[in-house]
Amino acid sequence: MTVPPGQPVGPPAQQPALPACARHPGRPTGLRCSRCDRPACVECLRPAAVGQHCVDCLAEGRRTTRQPVTISGARTDRRPIVLPILIGINVLVFVVTVIQARSITNLQGSSLFDNWALLPLLTRNGYWWQLITAGFLHVSVIHILMNMIALWVIGRDMERVLGPFRFGIVYLLGVFGGNVAVFVFGAANAPEAGASTGVFALMGGLLVVVYRLKVNPSQVIGLIVVNLVISVVIPGISLLGHLGGLITGIAVTFALVNVPAERRTLWQTVTVVAAVVVLLGLVAVRVPQLPVLT
Repeated sequence: MTVPPGQPVGPPAQQPALPACARHPGRPTGLRCSRCDRPACVECLRPAAVGQHCVDCLAEGRRTTRQPVTISGARTDRRPIVLPILIGINVLVFVVTVIQARSITNLQGSSLFDNWALLPLLTRNGYWWQLITAGFLHVSVIHILMNMIALWVIGRDMERVLGPFRFGIVYLLGVFGGNVAVFVFGAANAPEAGASTGVFALMGGLLVVVYRLKVNPSQVIGLIVVNLVISVVIPGISLLGHLGGLITGIAVTFALVNVPAERRTLWQTVTVVAAVVVLLGLVAVRVPQLPVLT
C-alpha cells in the first residue's frame, strides 16, 4: 500500500490517560484545583475568586480563617438555641401547674406552683430554689403568653449578640436578680412568680448593646419605660422584680460586652462570679430580718 507523502508511518499515537480525581479515583478528569493543583472532578470543584477550588481546600480555608465575632465574642453564624429551650421549659411548667390545679385561672392549687413561687418567708426557711424557680411560673394564659412573646422578640437578637451561653447567663441572672430584689425589699408574705424578671434583664441588656453599637436607643428606652409604667399602674405586677431584673441585666451585659478582647473568657467569668456574689450578699443581709418558722 502506498503511503501518501508527509503522513507518518505506523499506528496513530495514543492520547495520554487523564488523571483521576483526588477524591474519586474512578473518575478521570482534566480539571484541577487552582489552589492545590490536584485533579478534581466537576462535583468536587467550587467557583472561587481566582479559578476554582476543591472542597478539601475550601474546608481547610474555613478552619484556618478566623471567624468573625460579635462585641461579646460570640460567633455570628449561630442560630438561637437557648431561647426556644427557655420558652419550652416555661410552657411545660405552665402545663404541669394547670394539670395539677385542674384549673387554668387559679393555679395555686398546684403543688408545683406552691413550692416554686417566691414567698420570702418560706424562701428564708429553706425554700431557696424559689429564687430561681419563681421565674418559670405563670398565673394565667395571658401572663405566659405576653412573657413568651416578649422573650421571643427580644431574645432572638440578644442570643445572636451574646451567644447561647452568655445569653443564658444574662437571662438566669436576671431571674435571680429580680427575685432577690423581691426577697430583700418586698413583703415577707407577698408571693411572686413570672418570667418577666428575665425578660426585663434582656431589655436592660438590649439597651446596653444598642449603646455599645452606637445605635439610636430611643425605641428600647421607650419599651422599658412603657413596661415600667405598666408595672406601676396594673395591680399584682411586681415592680421590684422588674427593676431587679432590669438592673441585673444592664450590669451583667455591660461587663460582658466591654471586657478586653484579650482573655475575654476569663474577664467574663469573673464578671458573672462577681454578680452572683453580690446577689448572694444581698440575700445574706436580708435573712436575719425574717423569722424562722418552727
